[in-house]
Formats: sequence, C-alpha cells, structure tokens
Amino acid sequence: MAVSNLDMHALFVLGDLRAKLVKQFQSRFVYITEQNAEGIYVAEIDTESALVVDDKPGLKLKVGDHFSASVLPSREGGKMDIRFREIKLTVYGLGDYAFVSTADGQAILFKEGHSVVTVFAANEQLQEGLTKTLKAVTAKAAKWRKGELVTFKASE
Repeated sequence: MAVSNLDMHALFVLGDLRAKLVKQFQSRFVYITEQNAEGIYVAEIDTESALVVDDKPGLKLKVGDHFSASVLPSREGGKMDIRFREIKLTVYGLGDYAFVSTADGQAILFKEGHSVVTVFAANEQLQEGLTKTLKAVTAKAAKWRKGELVTFKASE
C-alpha cells in the first residue's frame, strides 16, 4: 500500500499558489478560460454573487459551484487539485503554472497536457473584446502550433 504525504516543500509551494488564487478571487470579476488546440471556453464569475470560501487550515478554496482548488497529499509529496466545470487539473509543483500581469488585470495559468486553464482577475468588467483579451493574456505564457502546445513559460 502506497503512503501519501504532504511534504514541507509542497506545502509551501502549493500553499502559496493557493493563497495567490484566493487573492485572484478578491477581484469583483474573475474570468476562467480553458484553451487548447480546438479553441477556448470562457466563463465570467461575479464574486459578489458567487460565494468565495477560503478554508486556510484545510488548504481549500471554493467559489460557488464553479471552481475549487485544494492542496492534497500525494506520492510525490503534494498536489493541487483544481476543478472547473468538467475540467479536473492536477498541479504537482514548479513548471505547471505561470503568473501574467497586464494592464487589464492579473492571471495565473495552469498547464496540463495540451490544455491551459487561466484564472484572470480583471481590474474591471471586460465589456468588449473578451475572448481577444483573454487569448492575449494566455499567449504571454503559452503558444500553440498545429494543434500542439509547443511552449509554456512557467514562472517558477
């Protein structure tokens, strides 16, 4: 039987990443995108109407029925489990995420396989060019060519 544990390095790295996600949801309008070779899916979350629950001791974040992130033990020492719609991402640590800053707001990008999920905290509600703006944010760290994710510039 395999033993799962949450080592101190994973606790600090993934716990810090969870804290940065919590900060994203302090913005009024948060946009979550899933982008892959086939296209992009965009969802807007108004944090005034979606209940944001930050469970620090349990290392969990839950935003209504839309989004959740939890730091959990694993064989590798720790993982972050992210759920959005039918999407379930697992981030094991360095190299799987990037931070992007633009004039419109701040973003955290998560990579798994050939998909990228972006959590974008907008300075104000995006009225025009929503998809174009969010694709530009994602393009700062992720590039696709011929249906394949060819580069992902991780922040750490």
